[in-house]
Amino acid sequence: MNSSTLFGAAVLALLAGPALAADQVVTIYSADGLHDGHPNWFQTEFDAFTKKTGIKVQYVEGGSGVVVQRVAQEKANPQADVLVTLPPFMQKAAGAGLLQAYKSPEAAQIPASDKDPGNLFNPMVNNYMNFIYNTKVLAAAPKTWDDLLAANFKGKLQYSTPGQAGDGTAVMLEAVHAMGGADAGFGYLRKLQANNVGPSSSTGKLTALVNKGELYVANGDLQMNMAQTARNPNIRPFWPANAKGERSTFALPYYVALVKGAPHGENGKKLIDFLLSKAAQSKVSTIAYGLPVRADVKPTDAHYKTMHKLMQGVTVWHPDWDAVAKDLDANVARWQQATGN
Repeated sequence: MNSSTLFGAAVLALLAGPALAADQVVTIYSADGLHDGHPNWFQTEFDAFTKKTGIKVQYVEGGSGVVVQRVAQEKANPQADVLVTLPPFMQKAAGAGLLQAYKSPEAAQIPASDKDPGNLFNPMVNNYMNFIYNTKVLAAAPKTWDDLLAANFKGKLQYSTPGQAGDGTAVMLEAVHAMGGADAGFGYLRKLQANNVGPSSSTGKLTALVNKGELYVANGDLQMNMAQTARNPNIRPFWPANAKGERSTFALPYYVALVKGAPHGENGKKLIDFLLSKAAQSKVSTIAYGLPVRADVKPTDAHYKTMHKLMQGVTVWHPDWDAVAKDLDANVARWQQATGN
């Protein structure tokens, strides 16, 4: 299923209803993850925002690349006010002229190195790339990337599609990093294709398949997967080791931005400010298993401690997201050639 079909068929969720006053609505297009679970961080904050401002939130969800494609398709007649997506798709959106600069006063507490220098987008929730496995089927997580090539994973492993899903793109980047270079990384993904079920535009839907045992392993991200564990108790995150024995990952933040030509731009600014506020950021770990982006929010809750413990021994590296965005189309084409997708 292509990304535009997926968006139209499966991932539209308008929470505010059809008959809203023009000045009392804001529309957000978002990558999946922050609306998972009950309660979830997005709905908690949307409800609080509406109670404070009277502005209702219309929420539309899809894969990271899918929501950006939707904004691009609507460029001549924008429908979204706020965009939330993962790198490198936010950088692609910025490069395509889909965003307008907004310097939120709340962003003063976000480290300068994490923000777009032109104020086109800000990190909103910090997160990390990972895989998940079924704890009932497998006695332990696969220890290495090579373990995932074993015959028992044939038809029992799936990762979301690079270029469409942010987490799927992260698998491609991590494979190249773990294998020590592009040739080795794409060569590995060619081998892995023998076990891969096939493309998926959304990462979030893979979790239930792993939980049921239809899949043994899938990709994901730490925030989303931990938020899903209440409904999917058989999943657990892991990071496989490369030939050097190193387990690694990288930060995969949810970015937030104001859409260029937003029909309710002032409401969009208010929503961005609200989501970046200290009050909202203080709930990111407790409700969503995410990590706050503000320097003045220091979580100490049980969820934060759980995530910290899971990542012990995992090396965090830092992609050059501008370079990743620039090379994305070429690398997705190389992935397609390597895997036959």
